[in-house]
Amino acid sequence: MAPKADTQNLSLLCDFYELTMGNGYFKNGFYKKQTYFDVFFRTVPDQGGYAIASGLHDIIAYVQNLHFEDKDIEFLRGKGIFDEGFLKYLRQFKFTGDIYAVPEGTPVFPYEPMLTVRAPAAEAQLMETFLLLAINHQSLIATKANRIVRAAEGRAVMEFGSRRAQGIAGAVIGARAAYIGGVKATACTLTDALYGVPAAGTMAHSWVQMFPTELEAFKTYCQLYPHNAVLLVDTYNTLKSGVPNAIRAFKETLLPMGVKECGIRLDSGDLAYLTKKARVMLDEAGLPDCKIVVSNSLDEYLIRDLLLQKAQINSFGVGERLITSMSSPVFGGVYKLAAVEDEQGRIIPKIKISENTAKITNPGFKKVYRFYDKKTGKATADEICLREEAVAEHVPHTIFDPEDTWKQRTLTNFTVRELLVPIFKQGSLVYKEPDLQEIQAYCQQEMETLWDEVKRFENPHIYNVDLSKKLWNLKRKLLAKGGQD
Repeated sequence: MAPKADTQNLSLLCDFYELTMGNGYFKNGFYKKQTYFDVFFRTVPDQGGYAIASGLHDIIAYVQNLHFEDKDIEFLRGKGIFDEGFLKYLRQFKFTGDIYAVPEGTPVFPYEPMLTVRAPAAEAQLMETFLLLAINHQSLIATKANRIVRAAEGRAVMEFGSRRAQGIAGAVIGARAAYIGGVKATACTLTDALYGVPAAGTMAHSWVQMFPTELEAFKTYCQLYPHNAVLLVDTYNTLKSGVPNAIRAFKETLLPMGVKECGIRLDSGDLAYLTKKARVMLDEAGLPDCKIVVSNSLDEYLIRDLLLQKAQINSFGVGERLITSMSSPVFGGVYKLAAVEDEQGRIIPKIKISENTAKITNPGFKKVYRFYDKKTGKATADEICLREEAVAEHVPHTIFDPEDTWKQRTLTNFTVRELLVPIFKQGSLVYKEPDLQEIQAYCQQEMETLWDEVKRFENPHIYNVDLSKKLWNLKRKLLAKGGQD
């Protein structure tokens, strides 16, 4: 069974260096020093224009249950490198800091913080691995699912990937993330039981093969599930036997019951050709309400091509290429120190410098504003600001490209929203989680605020993520000093 963050002790689900660093912080006396860490990513999967934030649900459960048991302490003691005082500290461990995050389902963009931790150094460091694995995996799958759902152009998409997922959690939690991205259902029964994502499915080829004839297999299934009769028609010959036998089964079994809704599924062959032929056969047989479902290694590109070829498809079952995000399997989120507090509580910004300019971090305790055009309702830009900054909607606001500073734009007729919201304050949960259906609806709503140009699969328009003038000046100052203020 999948390890659930709300029931399992996951204290040791961390990189070992997080413990050795914590031990070092403890022995050097600054394990309680307040730190600020940001989670962000640098590139969008599949070279797309946006990503979908997911993973916060598991992070909340993880933080609430983070503790070290006696067996954990004994395991660490056996390594022979940890101070006894540090082990005592771990045995009494409880998260005491603050966490800010963008809500699940929010479209997000490179370099802006998706989550910020303000906590004592040892606490913040210990959480790095779990925070990243939750956000990286689930945001990856939610993003891929959203791309696939958009390619389907309003047709239902079902997640069928459990058997090809990377492990138990990949299947179960991945299906939840896919639901946030917009799928209507999952084949994973456990995800339905745990999270309420509707479980759905049809039949396997083995069902058809178990019966003496294909027709008998179909009629039996219709008798068992008259209100969910979707028949797999490609076991032997789709057009010569599968579709004709399905038609006969529907007419002889369902129609006498007064049931008109039914469906066939194709899992192989030229789906554009076969669905068009099958549609004609079903209509000529007087079954216009019969739906056509297709599966077979689909992704957003194949779905788009099928629809461009006028394939007659009502819904899609998408498996391995969704649940693994096969075309772009790594999200690439990172966890970087942005600031510390001195003894007087003053925030001291920190920056990581690299010859690779993409890896230079943004310093300080930050917030992210999203600007919406009042006339169109579309998101026009995001701005990363220092925490103390505020944006007034009634005052014109100038934004600029932090790399090409001559690119400037003054916003006038806009509304603005702060993306990062408080999740934990002083170790206590202050965020009321919406239910999963609300998260999916919110994601759909927010996607409507993005311009179509940003949502293109190829060569999308680059959405503006700018730095405030104050943050930009701070970054330049630290760079000029070699990162040490």
